[in-house]
This record gives sequence, structure tokens and C-alpha cells, in this order.
Amino acid sequence: MRSRELDGQVRQQPRRFYDGGVLPHDDLPAELPDPGADPRIVLERHTREPGPGSGHRFVEEFSLERRLAYLDRHVGEILVPASTSFRTDLTSVPAAFRWLVPKTGAHLPAALLHDALVAGEDPASYVVADGRRVDRVEADRIFRDAMADTGTGVVRRWIVWSAVTVATIFVGRPVPWSRWRARSYRAAAGLTIATILWLGWSATADLFDQDWRLAAELPWMGERGWWTEVAGGLSAAIVVPLALSLLWGRLRAAGAIAGVMLAVLLHVTVAIAVIGGVYLAVEGLARRSPVGGWVLAAVVVVGSLATFAWVTLG
Repeated sequence: MRSRELDGQVRQQPRRFYDGGVLPHDDLPAELPDPGADPRIVLERHTREPGPGSGHRFVEEFSLERRLAYLDRHVGEILVPASTSFRTDLTSVPAAFRWLVPKTGAHLPAALLHDALVAGEDPASYVVADGRRVDRVEADRIFRDAMADTGTGVVRRWIVWSAVTVATIFVGRPVPWSRWRARSYRAAAGLTIATILWLGWSATADLFDQDWRLAAELPWMGERGWWTEVAGGLSAAIVVPLALSLLWGRLRAAGAIAGVMLAVLLHVTVAIAVIGGVYLAVEGLARRSPVGGWVLAAVVVVGSLATFAWVTLG
């Protein structure tokens, strides 16, 4: 059976996900997987204390009350989890990118599957029929194919796959690459990220006619009209990452997608991160000192009124 179309994309096959049954617990017998039944995602919410400096009061995790089964095109049947002790945070996405990839949605079954497959050496995470271990590179490929089977859009699943591939490059866990190849991937990814950040810094300085430290003069910016410079910066945010992706070798598709997304969304991501950081700081202040929180709110309101009056009335 061919699993891919002529364009190289995986054909959507929703029935590859099915009900994985229930693990034995509380003296109750196990329920076996049923390939003829729809998958049932039943979650129980758990909370635990966060690590120091996290800025949150608790960490939210979930356990799967029913197992999720997936029939991979190469590995075969995968059951998640292997033990009731397994925990997941659903789709592991940094807060600054959840507007693009939410924690839940059509991709959730694939995200739960991937979360289990990359849980390291935790034996509670998944079961494969022949007992084989799934490395992170294989897990990322399974994630991408599984997202296709859930009906996740082509653009979103390739963006997500590129993001988890970058994580795999830097994660430091065993991968099916030689030491030299692993280091070359890390060097290419690091150079790409550093170059995009530096060019973004330089382009922003040029756009607003600022002389910022370490900013360079870019040939696609220069002394042009504002919208012309914006168009030049946007085109460079596509062309430059595509060129840098050639350094990624076999992972050039991930390098191209991740690089373009980082460059195009750089300012949006920074803005969201700043807003999120300000919120966490204000929340922390209000929690530690309610009076200080009210004082800060009063300062912001008075400052806003003064600025509004100055700008409006002159």
C-alpha cells in the first residue's frame, strides 16, 4: 500500500488512530486496543509545584485515562502510554507561539503521541509491538505523519515538524547521527539563528534610522522610502534563511522552514514575549505586595492620562 501521494505528502488516513483500551488499575482488568473504535482522549488534570524562577504558581499536567493507539507506516502499532504514571502537558509550545500552534486542536492526538515518544528513557511513555525503541528523529517523522492523519493543515504540520527538529538537534539525547553529523547540524542551526537575529536587529535599526550597537548597513534596506525598506526586509527574511538552510544538509527542509518563520515572525515574537514578561512581572508584584500592585496600576493610569492629554491637546 502506497502511503504517500505523488507530491511527497502523506495521505490522510484517520483510522490509523484508534482506541488503545485501558491499562489495568485498581484491581480492574485491562481493555485491549480496538482498531475498529475511534480514539477516545480522556484526560485527568494534575498540578505540581513549579521549579524556582518559573513565575508560575503551579505546573499543569495531564494523565491519559484511556490509551491512544496509532498504526505508524513504518514502526507499526504504538500504544500511549505504557503506564498510568505517564504525564503530558499536551502540545509543548512556548507561550509566545501559542497563537500559531495552540495547545489543543486537531493536532492533539499527534502531539500526545509525540510527547510520549520523546519522553527519554521513561518506560511509562509508550509501547511498540516488537519492543523497539523509537529515537527522536523517528519520533519527529511519526509526529509529522500523524498530524497529517488528524487532518492538521499542511503548513502547520511542517512548521511544527521543523520546530521539533530544531529541538532534536539541540536536545543532547541519543540520535541516529554520527558525532560529526550531530555537531554539523548544531553548528548550522546555531549559525542560522544567530545570523537571523543579527540581521533582524540591523534591519530594525535601519528602518527607524537608529545607530544601534553592532547593527550593520544592509544593502536591501538603505536610504529608501519606509514601505520600500519594509518590503526589502520582508524579502530578505525569506531569501536569507533559504540560503542558510543549504548548510543543514539532509535537514535543509527544516532549516528553511524554521529560518523563514523565525525571520518573518521575529518582531511579532519579541512583542508577544515582552508583553508576556511585563504581565508576569506585574502578576508577581501583585502577588507579593497587593499595595505595590495598586500603586503600579495608578502610575500607569496617571501616565496614560498625561500622555493622552499631551498628544491630543498639545
